[in-house]
Amino acid sequence: MTARYDVLIVGGGIAGLSLASALAGSCSVALVEAEQELGYHTSSRSARQLIPSFGPAVVQELTARTLELIAARDAELPQPVLAPRSFMLIGTEETVRSEASGQMRIITHAEALELCPELVPESFSAAGLDTGSFGCDAPLLLADHRQRAEAAGADIITGARVHSGQRLGSGWEIGAGPEAFQAGVMVNAAGAWADELAVTSGVEKLGLQPYRRTAAIVDVEHPLPEHSPMVAAADNSFYFRREGADVLISPSEAVPSGPEDARPRPGDVERLVAKLNQVTTLGIRGVRTAWTGLRTEAADGIPVAGFDAEAPGFYWLAGQGGYGFQTSAAMAELAAAQILAGQTTDAANRPASRTEQALAATRWSIRR
Repeated sequence: MTARYDVLIVGGGIAGLSLASALAGSCSVALVEAEQELGYHTSSRSARQLIPSFGPAVVQELTARTLELIAARDAELPQPVLAPRSFMLIGTEETVRSEASGQMRIITHAEALELCPELVPESFSAAGLDTGSFGCDAPLLLADHRQRAEAAGADIITGARVHSGQRLGSGWEIGAGPEAFQAGVMVNAAGAWADELAVTSGVEKLGLQPYRRTAAIVDVEHPLPEHSPMVAAADNSFYFRREGADVLISPSEAVPSGPEDARPRPGDVERLVAKLNQVTTLGIRGVRTAWTGLRTEAADGIPVAGFDAEAPGFYWLAGQGGYGFQTSAAMAELAAAQILAGQTTDAANRPASRTEQALAATRWSIRR
């Protein structure tokens, strides 16, 4: 028997779940996820930091709107998703000034050491600070989106990998796991598998590229104080932040990969530990756990959101790169408005939202 919905979302990460919670209650929605659990891949391997000064200008706009939307929801929750946590960039004068943007302000070397005395003074000469940055309880945010979506009537099905998709009449017929679905709109929120899903569905792929990003939780001799900022190298060679009594670290690598259940490669974490033990006084003593996620990007580095001009009813919500959580609510707001309007962005007859205005300056419809 074929289940029928207005919208079928493929992908149970932060993009798909955000959209499900934004749409549910306004139309019939199903979300299918290939894995047995939601948020298994990139969304469960996030740095859990929302940084308004991080990324291209359009991403910064999306981040600002996302923070507004999550903060409004936090007012209704017993436990907040967001917690203030500054973001500090360090490096040479040239690298810091080239990377500092948006809300970030240049601070003195002495101010940087006061904020993070664990840094070896000779390891950097300049710094920038974003005090509007927030730590994000990613599991809580994912769980809240799921609860809201299901409470409003959305069906969420795990362990259902899409193996077929075709345009049929005025909608789509999709096979996922042992089930068959029909939907007026099919949303591609498949992360690193977004291009593969397009090909499976007979839609031209966009050339989205997944990149590896490794992180680890390490045991340290000198734990960071509670209100320490997240610290990142302006040359993208590392970042670290407090994780309870431990420290989360990453080499910030961006190595091209195919879509896969990524794992750390031998030596990546060990080399980073050696480096951080040189540039900080943390005294890393051992690695508790390590993981690798995939951040998937379009060629221009801008998140992809919009109907495919050559495949009616096929909606792309992909290519968030390393900005998935920090753009999620704004992207879902935009996507829900477009889908509920039942039209592509070219034919929109309603006032443009802030999110639309930000994306319109770059590229926010597909193959237009």
